[in-house]
Amino acid sequence: MFYKIFQIKFRLNVCVLAVILSVLIISGCGVEAAKNPVTVTKTAENPVENPAAVLNAPLNAGLKTAIKIEANSPADTVRAFYQKMREKNYRDALFLTNLRPAIEGLTETEFKDLQVDFDALAGQIPADVAINGEIIVKDAATVTAKLPDVETGQIELQEIKLRRENSVWIILTLDEEAEKFVKKEGKNYFFTLKIETHQAEAKAMLERIYKAQLIYSAQNGGLFGDIPALVQSGFLPADVKTSASTGYNFNLSLAFDKKSYSASAEPAVYGKTGKLSFIFNVGGKQKAIIKSKDNKGKPVKK
Repeated sequence: MFYKIFQIKFRLNVCVLAVILSVLIISGCGVEAAKNPVTVTKTAENPVENPAAVLNAPLNAGLKTAIKIEANSPADTVRAFYQKMREKNYRDALFLTNLRPAIEGLTETEFKDLQVDFDALAGQIPADVAINGEIIVKDAATVTAKLPDVETGQIELQEIKLRRENSVWIILTLDEEAEKFVKKEGKNYFFTLKIETHQAEAKAMLERIYKAQLIYSAQNGGLFGDIPALVQSGFLPADVKTSASTGYNFNLSLAFDKKSYSASAEPAVYGKTGKLSFIFNVGGKQKAIIKSKDNKGKPVKK
């Protein structure tokens, strides 16, 4: 799922950034054909003689690693990655993946700017990651492990892809196109992703405000509410009141008679949490019209 989420330029356009950051939980996808607790190492010198027996083996109900892990093997790399993530040693963990170009140029100060996002993910990694299988074909490998699904939280068998480079195994968190983008962006990658995510979420929040106002006004004689009223009514999440998690400051202006309103959103720190400023007005037939502009962090005029 590490792979799924990182494709905004990675699901990382399959899932979207549930935020940077569910990115770091699972790098594979649910496995049906490989639900298998048996150790499987497949190389040109040591082919699997009976793959059917492997695939039909029962799924181990426990959460203990079901194979012997050799030093410096793909399974050992996966184990080390999750261990370093749990220990919050994020730099060393990500050096084991093809996200390395996005990490190696970061200063300590820049890395600390991403710390909060990584910390939120580290807490979701189970204490014991059960590795169930390993398949190696020349310089490619697949490791199966029991990990929580990024969307449901349920423990499922996941596939983790790896590639051997200079005798070292690296975890493939990105597809080929996204990997090229990471190499191009270098240390700016995470910050570019974070800005894009915050901007998409800011626009989505304004759309949510619009929908919340429709319901609120229907229940209050055609009058609109301010942000505290919409939050108290349960129509908006509490984090709309702060930029801590959203990276944006949201403002809602009510007319004196509360029969009309406008809303806007500006990045809390221009160039760091976002670049675009947003504004929306309610047009004819109560249709929301959202406009955005890189206004150097300042509000967009109506």
